[in-house]
Amino acid sequence: MRSAGHVVAVALDAVFSALEPGITTAELDDIARRKIRAEGAKPAFLGLYGFPGVACISLNAEIVHGIPGPRVVSDGDLVSVDCGAIVDGFYSDCARTAVVGEFADEESARLIDVCRESLKRGIAQCVPHNRVGDVSDAIEQYVRDAGFELVREYVGHGVGRALHEAPPVPNLGTPKTGPLLMEGMTIAIEPMIMTGSWETEVLDDGWTVVTSDGSISAHFEHTVAITADGPEILTQARQD
Repeated sequence: MRSAGHVVAVALDAVFSALEPGITTAELDDIARRKIRAEGAKPAFLGLYGFPGVACISLNAEIVHGIPGPRVVSDGDLVSVDCGAIVDGFYSDCARTAVVGEFADEESARLIDVCRESLKRGIAQCVPHNRVGDVSDAIEQYVRDAGFELVREYVGHGVGRALHEAPPVPNLGTPKTGPLLMEGMTIAIEPMIMTGSWETEVLDDGWTVVTSDGSISAHFEHTVAITADGPEILTQARQD
C-alpha cells in the first residue's frame, strides 16, 4: 500500500504541476494516466462502476466525481482532482484542490486552507483504540468553526484490497462512537466542504456531484495507516 500511495502522490504532483489556464480536464486526466502507467501501476478509478476517467476532476461548484473532458480551466477556477492507483492488488486513494493560475479570491483561498487543515486534524485522530467518530468530529468542529459546511452524503472509507471497504468514515460525527480504529487498518479520509449549503445534486451525466446552491467546494483526501507509532500517511506528497 505504501507503493500504491507513492504512485498516486507522484501522479497528482504531475497533474498539479501542469495545472494552468487553458489546459483541459482531459489533458490533466491523460497526465495522471501516463504517470500511473510509467510507475508500473494501474489506475484505480478507470472503469470502476463504469467511470470513464483515470481521475475525477471537479471545478468550482462541483464537489466530486467530475468526468474529464474538453472543458478548459480558467484563471481563478478551483480544481479538485481525486485519483487512485493499484499496485500488486492493493489500492490507494488521494485528492487535492488548488486554484488555477495566480488569482485566488480570499474566500477560495481560505476554503482550500480550511479543508486541507481539517484533513490533518482528522488524521491526527488515527491512533489505535480511537474510533471513527473521533476522526469525524475533529474534521467537523474545525470546519464549522471556520464558518463552512460539510458534505453529508459522501464519506471516506476503508481502503486496501478494494478501493471502497468498511468502515465508512463520515466528515461529521460524535467522539468515542463508531468503529474502533485498530493497528494495521488503512482508511481514506476525505473532507469535502463548501462555502454555502451542504445540500448536493448529481448532474445529468450521472456522476458529477455539485452544490445545490452553486457555492464553491474543496476536497482533500489521504490514505492513512493506523500504526502503533501513530498515523502514517501513505499518499504523502512533496507539497503536503
